[in-house]
Amino acid sequence: MNTIKQFSIFVENRQGKMAELTRLLADAGIDLRTLSLADTRDFGILRIIVNQPEQAEALLRENGWTFQVTPVIGVKVPDRPGGVAEVLEALDAANVNVEYMYAFVNRIPGRADTIFRVDNEEAAFRALTEKGIDTLEADEAYNG
Repeated sequence: MNTIKQFSIFVENRQGKMAELTRLLADAGIDLRTLSLADTRDFGILRIIVNQPEQAEALLRENGWTFQVTPVIGVKVPDRPGGVAEVLEALDAANVNVEYMYAFVNRIPGRADTIFRVDNEEAAFRALTEKGIDTLEADEAYNG
């Protein structure tokens, strides 16, 4: 089982806060590999995967950002009709709940890598392996 570290960062919904956060990471040489933003009127939750998770964690902590590190699974979803459905059906058959998911940019034709947050990582990995569905190694997610 090889989970990926995702950061869920609470960002005040105010002009310039996203620029401030992304500049902080960029100036430290930390590359955003994925991102997903869910917002409300007052704040947003920015979910990111970066190329240097340990350095990002220290940097965010040092600079007072509120965040949580969450294990997620990267899945190599075939980029064709039904690709996502096959993954979701395998997880459903194993009684694994998908809490959320979002696409992961890659440079490999024919693949739509997707990040999944599930309620049981071990059962999810087992179900996907049994169905012949490949998952991303953490290094692949961090370094592409």
